[in-house]
Amino acid sequence: MKQKGFTLVEIILALGLTALLLGLLSTGVYIVADDWNRNSRVLDESLDQALAVLQIDRALHGAFPHSYTNIETLGREIYFFGEDDYISFVSAVSPQRNPGLTVWQIYSVADEGVYLSLVPAFSDDPTERLSESEPTLILANYSAEFSYLYQELNEDRVWVDEWIGNEELSLPLAVYVRFIPDRDYEDVNEELEIVARIKNNQHRSIRPTTNVGL
Repeated sequence: MKQKGFTLVEIILALGLTALLLGLLSTGVYIVADDWNRNSRVLDESLDQALAVLQIDRALHGAFPHSYTNIETLGREIYFFGEDDYISFVSAVSPQRNPGLTVWQIYSVADEGVYLSLVPAFSDDPTERLSESEPTLILANYSAEFSYLYQELNEDRVWVDEWIGNEELSLPLAVYVRFIPDRDYEDVNEELEIVARIKNNQHRSIRPTTNVGL
């Protein structure tokens, strides 16, 4: 009985078709994997941004009217420095959940993003420690804007773009923060906002200034 087998042409054709199918399959798997990695990176960045904003929101809600003695005037001052693109304050909240008070410094650098510096708050002016600390980039390709809620003598409340704690001897009633994506990244990043009310805005033994407006 004569046995039939595959001819050399059939074997070559079968191998060619198999290689073609494997090539198409590997290309599809690569595209899916690349798309998955791209989406995962976007998700990770979104989660990082959300976590950073959440931590800043909690820190502002926990802002504390920390006082220290000015070594030049020997007067007691409240530590809080706020401008339209910079803020530095003391908070009872620490991202590492460290005991004690923590100094937060947040500012943005053009074409880079928003930076955060953290140092412990002792009984002195922490400005020097902040200058020696290593800032961390928390929101790449963003800029920050800050506003501060001020109550005038007639009890009207207005938002101002500056707050100096050692002049007002108190903290603002609230802080409004906008994190704005750079123009080149507006399609992939969205604007982020925080409105944080500061309940503990006055020191127990230091009366705030009531005769000076901003």
